[in-house]
Amino acid sequence: MRILVSGGGTGGHIYPALALIDEAKKKDPTTKVLYVGTNRGLESRIVPDAGIDFKTIEIQGFKRSLSLENFKTVYLFLKSIHESKKIIKEFKPDVVVGTGGYVCGSVVFAASQMHIPTIIHEQNSVAGVTNKFLSHFVDKVAICFDDVRSNFPENKIVFTGNPRAQQVAYMENKNRLEEYGLKDNYPTVLIFGGSRGAEGINQAALDAASKFKDQAYQVLFVTGQVHYEEIKKQAAQKEIPSNMVIQPYIGNMPEILPEIDLIVGRAGATSLAEITALGIPSILIPSPYVTADHQTKNAMSLVNRNAAKMITEKELTGAKLADVVDQLMNDSTQRSEMAKNASDAGVRDAADRLYNVLKDLVNQK
Repeated sequence: MRILVSGGGTGGHIYPALALIDEAKKKDPTTKVLYVGTNRGLESRIVPDAGIDFKTIEIQGFKRSLSLENFKTVYLFLKSIHESKKIIKEFKPDVVVGTGGYVCGSVVFAASQMHIPTIIHEQNSVAGVTNKFLSHFVDKVAICFDDVRSNFPENKIVFTGNPRAQQVAYMENKNRLEEYGLKDNYPTVLIFGGSRGAEGINQAALDAASKFKDQAYQVLFVTGQVHYEEIKKQAAQKEIPSNMVIQPYIGNMPEILPEIDLIVGRAGATSLAEITALGIPSILIPSPYVTADHQTKNAMSLVNRNAAKMITEKELTGAKLADVVDQLMNDSTQRSEMAKNASDAGVRDAADRLYNVLKDLVNQK
């Protein structure tokens, strides 16, 4: 099978695509894949590093306010459709997959106009603008949350879950915590605001540090590279307990997740896919800076199952964070129940499900 994939801007659009590609190549080593993104998005670094053929088009998103830049956006969209058709004609894909972000808008739209089987994958509980637009033209819409069904034509929807979950579902404990100055096989809390970090979470974690002292658990606090130096400066003025370690970044984060007993972090789609795949209790702090507040809706899908606790950014303080962490880390029964509920919410064969949808589309052609 020849698969053309497009999606980018954030890891939430890229990592599910990479998981699907990985599954496709496992199923059929002769699979040919081309990834189309932009030269400015994260995909321009992540995709080539993964050894996947990569091409770019020039496109940008619409401004939400009246702006002359939107005239340029329309021009680039039309131009990028033409560029996409050229790429499609050259690669000759059997199916085209869009995983979100404005870059996939022109690619998937162009493919639909060329009568090539198309599918989009929506990771969140609220549909992105690009996927809403594309849903009128594609053959199938794959979703991860039932809440998003109302955003799409019902006859096109297929529930697959997030392919990223399948990549991490069967991760083994590699005892890597010692690499970061912590004990292996010891109750551990991970505080992590995403690959770039989150200022609000970082500040709360720093303010909570003194309350973690002498607790029967340890804390791995990952600040994100952007914030690390500032946090280290502030930490130098505080008493950071020996059971709390501050790191800027963890390479291949999923490898340490089997050692984690509680995660504190954002409620992005990729994070929730990993949390549920491994059945890890969580304290979710949704980002208030995302479209349609979709992270709160993502988080509530686990909170309503008693698989997670939620603290809004508005109510987040060091004292509040420490209290909720302490409550859960000192109640193994509650954590076990939350872990089971998180696991029950996971879809561990999501990449396989999505691959089968692609295969069916190609066979029906």
